[in-house]
Amino acid sequence: QVQLVESGGGLVQAGGSLRLSCATSSSIFSISTMGWYRQAPGKQRELVAAITSGGSTNYVDSVKGRFTISRDNAKNTVYLQMNSLKPEDTDVYYCNEKWGFINYWGQGTQVTVSS
Repeated sequence: QVQLVESGGGLVQAGGSLRLSCATSSSIFSISTMGWYRQAPGKQRELVAAITSGGSTNYVDSVKGRFTISRDNAKNTVYLQMNSLKPEDTDVYYCNEKWGFINYWGQGTQVTVSS
């Protein structure tokens, strides 16, 4: 069974930084599109950032210029560097791996930004 394990969440003051990591046991990591999503209670899960197997990236408008997604195929790991954090970035962040009809999710990591 494939496991995606997120780490790096926590409590930070506004303006601070966090780096999320997601390590996957998948054998298809290098050809998968990896994404970070976030979800607040009672709200829909939204895509924050994604990176394709070729390294192309896209971001939700609210994090452009502040967040950077990257991947290390040798370590089967995707990262989300989050700078200039705002209280509205507070959410549970989920790692996602997608290829064709295959869709894996991590368990989520809490990010809390205090004002």
